[in-house]
Amino acid sequence: MKYKPHEYQSYCIQRIINDKAVGLFLDMGLGKTVITLTAVNDLKYNRFEIQRCLVIAPKKVAEATWSKEAEKWDHLKHLRISKILGTESKRIRAVNTPADVYVVNRENVPWLVDHYRNDWKFDMVVVDELSSFKSNKAKRFKCLTWVRPHIKKFVGLTGTPAPNGMMDLWAQVYLLDNGERLGKTITAYRQAYFIQNTHGGNFSTFEEKQEAAEEIRQRISDICISMKAEDYIKLPDRTDVVVPVELDSKARKMYDKFEKEMFLQIDEDNLDAGTAAVLSNKLLQMCNGAVYGESSVIEIHNCKIEAFMELVEAAQGQPMLVFYNFKHDLDRLKLALAKTKLTVGELKSPKDIDKWNNKELNILLAHPASAAYGLNLQAGGNHIVWFGLNWSLELYQQANARLYRQGQKDKVIIHHLVVDDSTDELVMNALKEKSGTQEALLSALKAKIKEVKNGDFKT
Repeated sequence: MKYKPHEYQSYCIQRIINDKAVGLFLDMGLGKTVITLTAVNDLKYNRFEIQRCLVIAPKKVAEATWSKEAEKWDHLKHLRISKILGTESKRIRAVNTPADVYVVNRENVPWLVDHYRNDWKFDMVVVDELSSFKSNKAKRFKCLTWVRPHIKKFVGLTGTPAPNGMMDLWAQVYLLDNGERLGKTITAYRQAYFIQNTHGGNFSTFEEKQEAAEEIRQRISDICISMKAEDYIKLPDRTDVVVPVELDSKARKMYDKFEKEMFLQIDEDNLDAGTAAVLSNKLLQMCNGAVYGESSVIEIHNCKIEAFMELVEAAQGQPMLVFYNFKHDLDRLKLALAKTKLTVGELKSPKDIDKWNNKELNILLAHPASAAYGLNLQAGGNHIVWFGLNWSLELYQQANARLYRQGQKDKVIIHHLVVDDSTDELVMNALKEKSGTQEALLSALKAKIKEVKNGDFKT
């Protein structure tokens, strides 16, 4: 696919190329990955300024998003991506593999720093979701500061740098400029911009001094780009984003076997798909992580749940309208979200609509059939997440129209969680081509089944 960057994307690409360090505070779904890879490609192959780029990302993003983005665009297909993931032996093999971009999950940053010690190999580092480095006490932050002097170019990507207030900014900006703008220590930062309130000597809280927020913004304005400034950046009214999800090896083997044989035994349960229509339905369930067996719900994997939770983390409390496909999707989503401090609602009654539109909810869970017609939800937020896709084009379009409609004041971003090389992709392609009918899906599925059966399938 040919890449034609928007005006704001071209601006960001040039800033990454020209600046030694830059914080890209761009909202979710507006192209941070392709912007960064385009700059990396130019820096390495046109300007010869860097040799090895390290991307630090959430686990599911590290598994699929960066490599898929490189494969997607014509000008990036030649980039070699090595994923520093998995067991220690796999990680060691990955760091020793010749590549242009190395991707590591943030939990493995301490291991990577310890692995290289004083022989740090990456002259460019990109932190995807810089806000996850907001704690100056976290080991991942401390380890990165140790190798920061060896990094020639540093890029921080996030949509929400300060979700809990300006205190979150110090560690993130320190990684960019080594304390030049907001102080060398968190103590100095607090003393300059905050008032300490003691509570009987037991604990302390900090509140921003008057006009501190504006002063902080001014001090970091030359190194941080905020894409909220829509007065000078033209953003599209609607952006559709595919979030790739990679299955673990066990789940992939089960999925492939069931797709080929239309029968699968899991423990004491049997999955049997007598027709292509039944098979398509069960494969969609398997993509989401669970499937209805003969007498109960069989859990297969948590890969999509993990990807969803990383998306929620990146949103940092921004309201998200989440569409699920099956009842077990709803149950598993509620269970995962219960572990957070977010306010979660389920679309059941007019009260739920009011809570959403009054911005009392961080997450609203809904089935597309229950939100397809007539509901005005545009006041509650501008992010839609499709956890589970549905083959109905009409339901898909009508559900998206709950936010993408007249009266919406913000740019709408629609995120689709799509399992690689699966029925999810068949449905996504059918919806993109506006042929989201069951007949189109089944034709695509039958072609895929024929391809699988004719191929070299290994159990």
